[in-house]
Amino acid sequence: MRIDVLTLFPGIFTGPLDESIIAKARERELVDIRVHDLRPYGLGRHRVCDDAPYGGGAGMVMRPEPLHAALQEVAGAREQKNAWIVFLSPQGKVLSHAKAKELAERPRVVMICGRYEGMDERIRELWVDEEISIGDYVLTGGELPALVVIDTVVRLLPGVLGNAESAINDSHANGIFDYPHYTRPEEFEGMRVPEILLSGHHAQIERWRRKQALKRTLLCRPELLQSAPLTAEDQKIIREIQQEDAE
Repeated sequence: MRIDVLTLFPGIFTGPLDESIIAKARERELVDIRVHDLRPYGLGRHRVCDDAPYGGGAGMVMRPEPLHAALQEVAGAREQKNAWIVFLSPQGKVLSHAKAKELAERPRVVMICGRYEGMDERIRELWVDEEISIGDYVLTGGELPALVVIDTVVRLLPGVLGNAESAINDSHANGIFDYPHYTRPEEFEGMRVPEILLSGHHAQIERWRRKQALKRTLLCRPELLQSAPLTAEDQKIIREIQQEDAE
């Protein structure tokens, strides 16, 4: 997979893309991530990339010409573009695990990092395939959201994680939260690892984990259960949890 990022502040990406799992994925050529500075595409001697909005108002707006030129060079001619164009925006659909999986299945994705009051609407209409938000709040630019999207997408690519089950069992991967995890030592600060995890009884361990995952989801985000792919056994476990809480 190839991911291109268009930004006015490429330095923001230097550290995060050169560390941990993403860095290893790049070294193993499982993903090709390229960050493009928009400033060289700017206008005039000062490489201007923004201007005051027509109609007045606070702030500045990213001009269309630099973005258009960069997109043409990175993604090809608009009518024959070879990539899925994403604009990181607080007005977009909120990123989900399902959306990350969808993006991970695309061979090429180009992300546009907005700044100031956003970008000229004509670029959105001419180029953008979809807008993505990472939450209902506003940041100073699209760089941090782009990094969040990159992180959640890259870890879903085949071969990136050492154990493929890590992604399968993630919170939200199956529509609910993950179960609690424990490791050595067996006792810490007077708190012991649940005995069931030391029993070696795999079927009982799996049911306990599923119950804990459903319980966490029911407690913190009960609305997720309305759309989660629950089995008849899951429904039975939820009733058990509700009965226990009522006692």
